[in-house]
Amino acid sequence: MAIERRKDKQGRVLKDGEHQRPNGTYEYKWRDKKGRRHSVYAKTLDELRAKEIDVVRDALDGIRADKNNITINDLYYRWVQLKKGLKPNTFQNYKYMYCQFVEQDFGNTHITDLKRSDVRAFYNYLADERHVKANTIDTIHTVLHQVLELGVEDDYLRYNPSDNALKELKRAHNADSEKRRALTVSEQTLFECFLAKDGPYHRWYPIFTVMMWTGMRVGEITGLRWRDIDLEEGVINVNHTLVYFDKGGFERCGFAINKPKTKASERIIPMLPKVKEAFLMEKAYQEEVGLNCTAVVDGYTDFIFINRFGGVQHQGTLNKALRRIIRDCNYEVLDKSETDPLLLPKFSNHSLRHTFTTRMCEAGVNIKAMQDILGHADAETTLQIYTDATKDLKKSEMIGLDEFFKAQEGQENVG
Repeated sequence: MAIERRKDKQGRVLKDGEHQRPNGTYEYKWRDKKGRRHSVYAKTLDELRAKEIDVVRDALDGIRADKNNITINDLYYRWVQLKKGLKPNTFQNYKYMYCQFVEQDFGNTHITDLKRSDVRAFYNYLADERHVKANTIDTIHTVLHQVLELGVEDDYLRYNPSDNALKELKRAHNADSEKRRALTVSEQTLFECFLAKDGPYHRWYPIFTVMMWTGMRVGEITGLRWRDIDLEEGVINVNHTLVYFDKGGFERCGFAINKPKTKASERIIPMLPKVKEAFLMEKAYQEEVGLNCTAVVDGYTDFIFINRFGGVQHQGTLNKALRRIIRDCNYEVLDKSETDPLLLPKFSNHSLRHTFTTRMCEAGVNIKAMQDILGHADAETTLQIYTDATKDLKKSEMIGLDEFFKAQEGQENVG
């Protein structure tokens, strides 16, 4: 006796698990390995069977059947619970970036609907519509990639849709070409001379001189204590960094002390004579005006570079000071009515680190020594800066070589 097969209203035979609902749509039911029931729905039988193929494919690949209701935010909340090993300020910064840029809109996307092109479009939206800087998008990507990678590890996703998305964004927007430019020798001399003379900005001379002639990061400079330097031996012991971050909760923002991220960042830097002079100048000034450090950050105190209230210096304050210095220095130059005057370009604290690196390249300092002084864990980072810094040097050397041979030819012709 033949078994009568179930059919839909059009007379088509339905497979096991397939059903036509009273409203004419279709449903496919199945159980996962743990015996839990799941369903998918479609308007047509062909559409349903296409989804059935995805169900079978997911089962073979070990993808979880309950992925349909999972959003990016769901993965993020799980990531927050599981993530370990990050420094507190780094973790807080990551959470701030996600909540600020991802959670409210893009984070509600269901992961079953997420494609590589969606992540790329989201990054383009941040860059083009919200005018978010490349460095900020870089941090957002760091968090989002880890969140989606958790989805891969937990068998919700077959692959990470954010793979290579940041690289594509930088290539499309030429973000890699927007690198910090070091000051030229002439620009650096103009900057130093402007700070060295008596005036409203002379107070900034010590900290920017130390920054410019040690290559230290701004957090290392602002976190430096008197006990971290030895003026007799002429060395600086870099063993921590001062950071400012959003703490969350009622205490929104504040300073903290971090140990260096890598072992290479813990280093001893020899003082150049002008660096030692800058420290002594700062010490003499504080003694003269009776200024003492009142700040205590995670048990650290006795900071060298402090503000007029005895508190630690803020990186944002230093960058604002630089903008005013650049502005007024250039006004002073322009007031002299010189033809084609040399002006200071726009630059930041970190540009002074690049400037120091460039001066070391021009002086022929060994790359390994440069790596140790700058605290780079990866020699490739030093080599990249070295390559950029020596482009202009190579050009000037070739011009000098050309002039040398022209002079030689001139002497032969005379002879």
